[in-house]
Amino acid sequence: MSESQHPSDVSGRLNTGVAHNARVWNYWIGGKDNYEADQQVGDQVAAMFPVIRDVARADRAFLGRTVRFLTADCSVRQFLDIGTGLPTLDNTHEIAQRIAPESRVVYVDNDPIVLVHARSLLTGTPQGVTDYIDADVHHPDRVIEGASDTLDLERPVAVLMLGILNFVLDTGQAQDIVRRIMASVPSGSYLALTHPTTDTDLGGEGNIEAMKFWNKNATPPITARSRAEISAFFDGLDLLTPGLVSCSQWRAESNSAAVLPQFGAVAVKP
Repeated sequence: MSESQHPSDVSGRLNTGVAHNARVWNYWIGGKDNYEADQQVGDQVAAMFPVIRDVARADRAFLGRTVRFLTADCSVRQFLDIGTGLPTLDNTHEIAQRIAPESRVVYVDNDPIVLVHARSLLTGTPQGVTDYIDADVHHPDRVIEGASDTLDLERPVAVLMLGILNFVLDTGQAQDIVRRIMASVPSGSYLALTHPTTDTDLGGEGNIEAMKFWNKNATPPITARSRAEISAFFDGLDLLTPGLVSCSQWRAESNSAAVLPQFGAVAVKP
């Protein structure tokens, strides 16, 4: 854990009376690191938009497939997981280091509950490195600066941004964040990204009212984007097959995977 992280700071920032995304997401996937406020909001959102629990599980499954693919098939040995959320089964470092024990993984988050649990993330193989930095995606330069203490930014890095850019409400700012981060890693690096959508062909129209409720009753505020807006995050990168699709269907093990209103894709920096 970096010297900038202090338990007293964490306790001062922690508010268990207001639902928070990391904890609600943890609740939806069956975790235990959540509170009554998180459960109440999570249940209300799920009542309005029942598919949200499936989205949460599909997003987590996308992470597993992506890290396995990048490690085993693309020989990636460095991962920058931005907006990691609360630890659960098969975190990024566990998946990567199971395949390649020498893998180096940096987690980035600024949620106080995640910070409390950081020590559980900081256990990896003796051959590899697992680190955690307390930083906000809104400040990409700080993210890169912190990651550079652990990762060799002259070698390819897989940047994971799963369900995080939806908390950057301004689309132009979100695009700039991606550009700046990907400009800091070399050719041969990868971007893996998931993002909720309102596109009707993925069933995303239900996101509209659910997100309005969320933004009145929970934190941080969230937004969904169209296929075109999400596609723009990959400008200058080469999308890998099957392109930008429902995250549940990206290299899915079954052809019968349901379509869910959460896009997912992986691209390589040429």
